[in-house]
Amino acid sequence: MSHLALGLMSGTSLDGVDAALVRFDGERPGVTLVAFHAAPYDDAFREQLRGAMTRGTARDLALLHVELGRRFADAGRAVLAAAGVAPAALAFVASHGQTIWHEPGVVSLQLGDPAIIAEQFGVPVISDFRSRDVAAGGQGAPLVPVADALLFAAPDRPRILLNVGGMANVTWVPAGGDRVAVRAFDTGPGVAVLDAVTRRMRPGLPFDRDGLLAAAGRPHAATVARLLTHPYFAAPPPKTTGREQFGDAYAAALVRDVRAADPAATDEDCVATALALTVGAIANQIARWLPADGAELIASGGGVRHPVLVARLREAVAPRAVRRFDDVFFDGEAKEAVAFALLGWLRLRGRGGNVPTATGAKGERVLGVVTG
Repeated sequence: MSHLALGLMSGTSLDGVDAALVRFDGERPGVTLVAFHAAPYDDAFREQLRGAMTRGTARDLALLHVELGRRFADAGRAVLAAAGVAPAALAFVASHGQTIWHEPGVVSLQLGDPAIIAEQFGVPVISDFRSRDVAAGGQGAPLVPVADALLFAAPDRPRILLNVGGMANVTWVPAGGDRVAVRAFDTGPGVAVLDAVTRRMRPGLPFDRDGLLAAAGRPHAATVARLLTHPYFAAPPPKTTGREQFGDAYAAALVRDVRAADPAATDEDCVATALALTVGAIANQIARWLPADGAELIASGGGVRHPVLVARLREAVAPRAVRRFDDVFFDGEAKEAVAFALLGWLRLRGRGGNVPTATGAKGERVLGVVTG
């Protein structure tokens, strides 16, 4: 018997809410993407989120929790309307929320009131997926590897699933998708540092549209090499990171370092250096921590829309093949929302949702809290 569910997600890139309407068939974790809708945050709200991460008061966070709940519900209604599906047809909603603070192994806090979503749709809402993993000694992330293993594994060869969001992360999945053998971790900054440098160079420009700034600049190789000596890159998995480590302050320091090393460096050079750091970190971490087995790399996330980033990535990981997630499965922008729908499906069946080799937890745990 098939049933419909919503997966709702907002990532570290702070782009907005991704809403995926999916169909589950029977008791196997097979998923079909029925419809997808992306509801972007406006610039003012994006700045409100950034401010909450660094200087928000208790009242700020409480009000933001409610506002995010409303925005997640709105995105859910939009995807249902586009698909011509009534809320009553849903079996459940799985909502990741918006990460506000991620301190690996200590706490991972997401906002977006699930009660508001439950009131809107009248079905169970599963949220707070990370806390149980943290309580079990894990880092609370990455959680998408369970979907990489159950949904996106190849039957006859290993694969690397790369997501370039605010942070970048990889999952190595063996042939057949054996969860016990999966390896996954954050490689470091994705587009968070690149976007922050772009905003500093071009106020009002949220990101390097079409890669024009990076294409016009030359990366400062010595600065990139020094930045790649950061202790995070030398630390073995399991490991995760976030804007707390690679955020706006880090981006400001990168710009200062480039200009101190080369006073003639242009704005475009600074953006190109940020991009080279992201690509260099991805390539470095794949070579350092994943098997040298020639597994193809399948890339998704907002960073894949940056043509220069994709071109540099292909060069950096050659001769490993690089393919876009869109060309193999479905719209890669929907991938993480689909993954959280799967986590909700697992929660309602009492099945483990984490991959202990990826998070460092003491074992598999059933993830998520149900708001009925």
